[in-house]
Amino acid sequence: MAIGIDETAEPHVTDPVIDVVDLRMRYGDKDVLLGESFTVQSGEVVALLGPNGAGKTTTIEVLEGFRMRSSGHVSVLGVDPGRGDEAWRARLGVVLQSWRDHSKWQVKELLSHIAAYYAPYATADRPRPRDVDELITTVGLTEHATKKVKELSGGQRRRLDVAIGIVGSPEMLFLDEPTAGFDPEARQEFHEVVRKLAANEDTGILLTTHDLSEAEKLADRILILAGGRIVANGTPAALSRQVSVDAQVTWSRGGQLFTASTPQASRFVQQLFEQYGDDVDDLEVRRASLEETYMAFVHAFETGSDADTNALDLSSREGADRSSAESKR
Repeated sequence: MAIGIDETAEPHVTDPVIDVVDLRMRYGDKDVLLGESFTVQSGEVVALLGPNGAGKTTTIEVLEGFRMRSSGHVSVLGVDPGRGDEAWRARLGVVLQSWRDHSKWQVKELLSHIAAYYAPYATADRPRPRDVDELITTVGLTEHATKKVKELSGGQRRRLDVAIGIVGSPEMLFLDEPTAGFDPEARQEFHEVVRKLAANEDTGILLTTHDLSEAEKLADRILILAGGRIVANGTPAALSRQVSVDAQVTWSRGGQLFTASTPQASRFVQQLFEQYGDDVDDLEVRRASLEETYMAFVHAFETGSDADTNALDLSSREGADRSSAESKR
């Protein structure tokens, strides 16, 4: 039987898993957050970047319910974090930058113990907890399952931190420098875990990292925080276009290397092939890297060039970038 397609149906729109409006935080007479506003959608990976002291840790602690805000609206999974109960916390996953508790526990023993706390909060849509043996394999700790936590190397301990963060099948996952201490292979494996969580389980993920190449690989969208404000909000590609009008196109022909700058890279490449066809080799189109983009936005903020403007929010102009975000998954 053929399945009819209703082309007039309205798209299904869900509420964001994180909704922040005018978030402010003051410690004594010092303002740390000066009116942040942003959202994170289900299944979206968002990287929160910013220099030390920008307010990233305070923002994350407010969202996790560990710190009460001074003012503003904050909703995580439809709940005010300041009033979140155990059932709400069971829907979250948190990977802290570092912690050193439970050193005498064995890896599998510790994960099984923590996993048991999530069982009462299982639902038909999201079974909890994860199978511990499968999780240990996923994070690459199979050979160390019976080791005590204190016997693990730094990288192995970081893998355990990640396992603890996702053992409860979170709907919203906070990752604070998650791959610090990972070797390249472990980092690549972790990236795959993050992509699967977002794509297959619709987990919203908010990531903080100083590794900008990692953010560029993982994030659907980048938030840049400086001086307690969001100064940029958009996909890596959209933000790159904002700070680098011209793309750099390089190619070779007849053994000779050529370089050109152009604001319309696609059109330029099309004309290049129309003119030279198969004689064009080693073609590369390069826009500003995320590192260059990030430095440009932070420098603009620090020098006051955008002091009287709103944060650059490119989320409404990102339709063309969504295909690149989907290709990461």
